[in-house]
Amino acid sequence: MSRVSVPCHVKGTVALQVGDVRTSQGRPGVLVIDVTFPSVAPFELQEIMFKNYYTAFLTIRVRQHTSTHTPAKWVTCLRDYCLMPDPHSEEGAQEYVSLFKHQMLCDMAQVLELRLILRQPSPLWLSFTVEELQIYQQGPKSPSMTFPKWLSHPVPCEQPTPLLETKIFGCDRVKLMESLVVGDIAELKPNQGTLSLFTNEAGGILDDLIVTNASEGHLYVVSNAGCREKDLTLMQDKVRELQNKGSDVALEVMDNALLALQGPTAAQVLQAGVADDLRKLPFMTSSVMEVFGVSGCRVTRCGYTGEDGVEISVPAAEAVHLAAALLKNPEVKLAGLAARDSLRLEAGLCLYGNDIDEHTTPVEGSLSWTLGKRRRATMDFPGASVIVPQLKSKAQRRRVGLMCDGAPVRAQSPILSPEGTVIGAVTSGCPSPCLKKNVAMGYVPYEYSRPGTPLLVEVRRKQQPAVVSKMPFVPTNYYILK
Repeated sequence: MSRVSVPCHVKGTVALQVGDVRTSQGRPGVLVIDVTFPSVAPFELQEIMFKNYYTAFLTIRVRQHTSTHTPAKWVTCLRDYCLMPDPHSEEGAQEYVSLFKHQMLCDMAQVLELRLILRQPSPLWLSFTVEELQIYQQGPKSPSMTFPKWLSHPVPCEQPTPLLETKIFGCDRVKLMESLVVGDIAELKPNQGTLSLFTNEAGGILDDLIVTNASEGHLYVVSNAGCREKDLTLMQDKVRELQNKGSDVALEVMDNALLALQGPTAAQVLQAGVADDLRKLPFMTSSVMEVFGVSGCRVTRCGYTGEDGVEISVPAAEAVHLAAALLKNPEVKLAGLAARDSLRLEAGLCLYGNDIDEHTTPVEGSLSWTLGKRRRATMDFPGASVIVPQLKSKAQRRRVGLMCDGAPVRAQSPILSPEGTVIGAVTSGCPSPCLKKNVAMGYVPYEYSRPGTPLLVEVRRKQQPAVVSKMPFVPTNYYILK
């Protein structure tokens, strides 16, 4: 990807007045950072990169020339972009972030100045900002190259993430897990994993997770960072309940980080640092091995991008060392959440809290395939009395993919029938650089869920055409043994 760093001057943060309350350094609430480019002519902005520091929401405005006959004006190009899914927890608080021009609401040509408006509504974090700000302009040699093309060929290495990683031990470990999730854990072969769902008694999804039947005699469970406390409490309570009934089960929280190495050459890159033959490690299987000199790593052939790749569970103290070792290969690049989000959406993968939540059942979320056949018959998982009857019902809403014309569609955008009646809402949306089209997913009544059904979406109070589409939007490239 051709890009050129732009020299810039970053002015100090300025606190704003919100309503009748004057913010201050003690309780800033909203801060503004202005960025000027004194030595650069108007340019086409390609990427903004920074390290977040406890900023929950970001709005970006640019001052640009829109015409040779009119003065430069300020335009909002990104509004309330979420950097912390929950402002009251630390998820995303210190993440590296890349924002690309295709994510913006307006054209990014002829930029003169940049304004970042930072918002943190939580009183927990009295200091917030963005750090290590870098601005990149479009390079002259590859004006049509966009980041997922880069992401699909070189190998992106996502930063360590504080996902909840646990081990469940004991003869009754499968019994414990099947009392909480919808999947058939008992049928998993050694070192085989599956995506499953924690559900409540109303059939709602509490979280999605991956459960692996580790050959070392335990279950290895990975669930979302944003649901860490909720998931841990759920599992610990169930462990105590079963132990009080005499069951043999125990839970261990791992002090590990997770590095995701994704892309068509991910296995080739990793092979240089491991003795195991990765050609024998197909999709959704894992093995414990030494990786670039770091022992005790669990390598799982999976990811959140739709591409081939691995997730490496590494002792937390060795995570930076391992990431540095991977980055020595010129094929490997750091990838931010924006890159990952476009790929997971192109692959039709859900983001918990956006596309599924505790008010969504697996059937409504088009995740019926996670329900084990045996589990459907025994109906012994939380919410089974609600979920199983829905398998034959056509009454409820469904999660669908949407191909959209016009401006990019964002979460919460209304979905309308062809007659203009609101029938649902978008849960995720972005431009698809691989398809050069706008894609989204959202919920509509069952009768509107058939692929090819024409609909409308509302973006900034304007209706534009959309068509229900099969997912994944872009074919996946998982490594399957033939």
